[in-house]
Amino acid sequence: MVQSMKPGSVIVDMAAERGGNCELTEPGQAVVKHGVTIVGYTDLNSRLAKQSSTLYATNLFRLTEELCKTQAVKGDGTIDVNMEDEAIRGLTVIKEGNITWPPPPLKQSAAPPAKPAAAPVPQAKKGHGHGAASEPMAGNKLAIMFGVAAALFWFVGANAPGAFLAHFTVFVLACFVGYMVVWNVTPALHTPLMSVTNAISSIIAIGALVQIAPPLAGGLPPDQWIRWLAVVGIVLTSVNMFGGFSVTQRMLAMFRK
Repeated sequence: MVQSMKPGSVIVDMAAERGGNCELTEPGQAVVKHGVTIVGYTDLNSRLAKQSSTLYATNLFRLTEELCKTQAVKGDGTIDVNMEDEAIRGLTVIKEGNITWPPPPLKQSAAPPAKPAAAPVPQAKKGHGHGAASEPMAGNKLAIMFGVAAALFWFVGANAPGAFLAHFTVFVLACFVGYMVVWNVTPALHTPLMSVTNAISSIIAIGALVQIAPPLAGGLPPDQWIRWLAVVGIVLTSVNMFGGFSVTQRMLAMFRK
């Protein structure tokens, strides 16, 4: 416990007379261990009398200074009970044979003048690139992007082999769906959304598991390089999976009361 405290901390062990609640307490002494001062005095009760007297004397001295404030210039030390002083008025019970208690309620200080309202900030014009949060892209930009994408897809479809085209189609659809999902989410939730997405994408761990022990092809064992790469892939995807859900949990906890 003491080692976990910051250097400069102080522990006052009130039970030092009976051995102490802290294991490092030395009865009757104040010691420093692990950067923490441990006070183990066994006579704290007798020490408090001096502290109490000092505090009480200080209060009386300051009160006397307040009573003699108006006569301080003369230097004669005459006590003047100034009833205009709110502190003195609240302490006075009887003055010149008249009961002045309870004191009148304190005067409320005047409220500060209200600050002038700030001028409204003009909103930026829309139509250039993306709009505000959760707004679609401008029409002309969107048309140009779709035109370029259509030309690219036509070129890939006309020249790529069939096996590649099937995987490429799945990839393009995944990018489109992911873009639309993220774009329509409040910006404050982008981080938990992306962390969950990364965790779900760790489905590639199944592929790595298959590569560790693939079906024998022609009676030949699997390549050792492939097997070890699959092991590394499982480790990385496991970190990605559990880390993604952990980050999501912490981010969502910030929005809960």
